[in-house]
Amino acid sequence: MAKTRALKRRIRSVENTRKITRTMELVATSKLKRAQDRVVAARPYARALAAAIADLLTPELVESYPLLRQPAPPAKGGPARAAVILITSNRGLAGAFNANLIRTARRRMVELEEAGYVVELHAVGKKGVRFFQFAKRELALARVDVGDRPTAQHALELVQPLMQEYGAGALALVDVVYATFKSALSTPPAVLRVLPVEAGPGDRGTGGPTGRPSSAGPAVPRSPRPANYLLKPGADEILGALLPLYVKNQVYRALVETAASEQGARRTAMKSATDNAGEMLDILTRTFNRARQAQITQEIAEIVGGAEAQKG
Repeated sequence: MAKTRALKRRIRSVENTRKITRTMELVATSKLKRAQDRVVAARPYARALAAAIADLLTPELVESYPLLRQPAPPAKGGPARAAVILITSNRGLAGAFNANLIRTARRRMVELEEAGYVVELHAVGKKGVRFFQFAKRELALARVDVGDRPTAQHALELVQPLMQEYGAGALALVDVVYATFKSALSTPPAVLRVLPVEAGPGDRGTGGPTGRPSSAGPAVPRSPRPANYLLKPGADEILGALLPLYVKNQVYRALVETAASEQGARRTAMKSATDNAGEMLDILTRTFNRARQAQITQEIAEIVGGAEAQKG
């Protein structure tokens, strides 16, 4: 009897857990759609910015803008400070989502420190903040108010001080560790180089899952294309206004992609938990039925035995 009561309690517990995980899966699915819409809406603007900068920028103008200058490494007298922005979520129950981001950030910081840089960590999200606080790592910035609906203002607040320090020559580089949203099932961590804005063969600002910083800059045409429009006030002044916008947009894209990736990872984790709870319920129900059947058989045998004893 005690065994069947314990099985009943466990079955009720698993049923309640399955209701919770199923509800969380549905909530994550609803939030994922809105977050995915923000990701899709942010990408055309980023492509348009990159195309405009690529049309205006020439090799002669690269050294004219602080955000485009490539500082020398610390061994050659360049600035020794580097900044890493780590974007995580405020909540858990998303599988290995936050753990993978934290692992990628730690690996990147080790690489920079081995190259001679003094790394400042800017953590966004409770999971990253609490991990590094527990690890006794000093944080240059700890933000837990961004949530799963980041805005362009959040991105500006994060990167504006870093752009000023970089323009003043106090920073060597700025990397962003975030989750790329490929699909609800694929959200690999990536490292995105936002400063300096790197002029290379095309805009590859979405990063890569290898953990290495990806090129964040627009392409510089090898030979300027003939322009069929007039520029006012001028290409140099327009570039001066577009480059900070481009850096801010890169950080904003990292925020919205991480937010969408969080919901995708949580949906996947909760679906897996719901399926596992269903399988466990099947096993527990079969075990309970066997135990109950054995108990009934034993009771019948005892009744029959008692009746036979009275007859004898």
